[in-house]
Amino acid sequence: MSEKALRLGTRRSKLAMAQSGQVAEAVRQVTGKPVELVEITTYGDTSREHLAQIGGTGVFVTALRDALLRGEVDFAVHSLKDLPTTQPEELVLAAVPVREDPRDVIVARDALKLTDLPRGARIGTGSPRRMAQLNAYAQAHALDMETVPIRGNVDTRIRYVRDGELDAVVLAAAGLNRIGRIDEVTDFLSVDTVLPAPGQGALAIECAADNADLIAALGELDDPFTRAAVTAERSLLAALEAGCSAPVGALADLPPLSAPLERGDPHADEQIVKEMRLRGVVGTTDGTRMVQLSTTGPVPHTHEQAMALGRELATEMLAQGAAGLMGERAH
Repeated sequence: MSEKALRLGTRRSKLAMAQSGQVAEAVRQVTGKPVELVEITTYGDTSREHLAQIGGTGVFVTALRDALLRGEVDFAVHSLKDLPTTQPEELVLAAVPVREDPRDVIVARDALKLTDLPRGARIGTGSPRRMAQLNAYAQAHALDMETVPIRGNVDTRIRYVRDGELDAVVLAAAGLNRIGRIDEVTDFLSVDTVLPAPGQGALAIECAADNADLIAALGELDDPFTRAAVTAERSLLAALEAGCSAPVGALADLPPLSAPLERGDPHADEQIVKEMRLRGVVGTTDGTRMVQLSTTGPVPHTHEQAMALGRELATEMLAQGAAGLMGERAH
């Protein structure tokens, strides 16, 4: 192979640069080629509006995809939860690497856990999904807390707590892991309390659909189970006709493995597992109305089987009134 560097398109944020750097190193190893990072500013990075207002879906992705289509970069790395559910024909999802911890976490003052926060605690998050589930949890457990909408990168969000403006903020475990700040977490939120965003913790590596050599090389980084899981989750999101700023949580996992993996059991992945569980939730941001359901089926071996699992659960959720809980439905 020639020594011409592969150009990896990435957002400029510290988190995006960290995860793109990790992918670049993996791609160097499988291709033997140098990889250079090409920093691209997206609308989601420059806008100061809340994500729900600017339409969540694609605000961090469009500029990267445009650069791919123009041939300015050879491949791009996205946080999978930011990707719109419709895939452009000219681009292909060449790899979905092994997923990081999909859970949400809190960083709270005085090293507090969620249930130890004082009465009237103010918790910051920019996510309607997190607001909906935290408010529902608070109501179910008679906790007195308020969710406060915030924007900004990890540093900005944690500073709200350090400066005493907020009692806690909610972040994704995966992002903190990737930038080496997981030790600042004061509580990992069980997925039974807050279901993550569809695809949370997973990365998407995308390239042009006509670049067969690069697709084959990037495919070495693909993890079939992670891909099946996130495909089912995103199929649920698509079938609910919801964008990635809608208050929808979803997680596909392997029930016998989930608890040992959360505990960090090194032998958890040696079990043979034949079933995948998909859980979904949608609710009003004030937490007063929720539809939460799950379904279990054989571990999907094809894209279509994973899609079918998501559509099946979405159909059940819509039958229970999920559509009316999402506000303006995104198309």
